[in-house]
Amino acid sequence: MTRPQSRPSARLLVIDPGGRVLLFRFVYRDGPRAGFSFWATPGGALEPGESFQAAARRELFEETGLDLAIGPQVHARTNRFDLPDGMPVVAEERFFLVRVAEKRIAGNNPDAREREMIADRHWWSAATLSRTAETIFPEELAELMPRLLAQYSPSLMPGS
Repeated sequence: MTRPQSRPSARLLVIDPGGRVLLFRFVYRDGPRAGFSFWATPGGALEPGESFQAAARRELFEETGLDLAIGPQVHARTNRFDLPDGMPVVAEERFFLVRVAEKRIAGNNPDAREREMIADRHWWSAATLSRTAETIFPEELAELMPRLLAQYSPSLMPGS
């Protein structure tokens, strides 16, 4: 049995003016979990020496093309999962809130593996998240959304 690798990760809760959150649909196209798909927030692993906040801003730009101030950390969790190659990881995930003025994004991620894995993107309401049969990460996102929307109004966010 392979020992899980530690993977500190910055995740982004990108919220549009209508209170919907941006999720990407990831598909494992090869490896032991080929065919597995799920929806998840933008974000990813920290680079060596990088802070969670810096990683969040980098990931936001790489995956959406947006160069915006990162809002507060609003959630954290530890998540165990397998990478597409089957490597088990334990991710220390910190979630940062980002409010956007419009839904237009343009990913320019230089990472070929991620370009291959990201199959779709969609803006989800809390109500839609709570009704879907799709696999969503973090699993508790539908329950988090109403509190986050109430607690972090656009006027309280950086750059407002």
